[in-house]
Amino acid sequence: MADEDQDPQNRLAPTGWRLPALLAVCGVLVGLLANQLVAGTPMVPWSAIPTLLLLALAELFTASRTRRRIRRAPGTEPMEPLSAARLLALAKASAVLAALVAGFFVGLALPLVETLALPVHREVFLNALGTSASAALLLGAALYLEQSCRVPDDERDDDAAA
Repeated sequence: MADEDQDPQNRLAPTGWRLPALLAVCGVLVGLLANQLVAGTPMVPWSAIPTLLLLALAELFTASRTRRRIRRAPGTEPMEPLSAARLLALAKASAVLAALVAGFFVGLALPLVETLALPVHREVFLNALGTSASAALLLGAALYLEQSCRVPDDERDDDAAA
């Protein structure tokens, strides 16, 4: 059983840049397709922007506290492993959702570039770009939370102490 724990294939790998990029491209394609299937200009709610920004701020706050607790900074309680695992699952899910949402709303905004002179199209375009930017911030916060859940290597700590 101890050999299985040391096997690199049994470890959870950090999210790289390829998965969010691929999901964002898929989101753009789905957004373009949705724009073609909907008759007229699809309305984009402005309320998604502050919602995603609040989620990003919450994840940033959680990431900073988690990082301090895992590194056992003075004045903090050690973090339970199950809590760290739950936060890691939240970070991975948020990264996937944020990449898809960012791409989707870019896909909704792209066909409107040619018709920005119309007020309704300009409003939808700006709401879609704002939502996409908010989702990109959420993606960054999710990746930071994921990074904050990493336990420092014991080998680096031994080298630093020596």
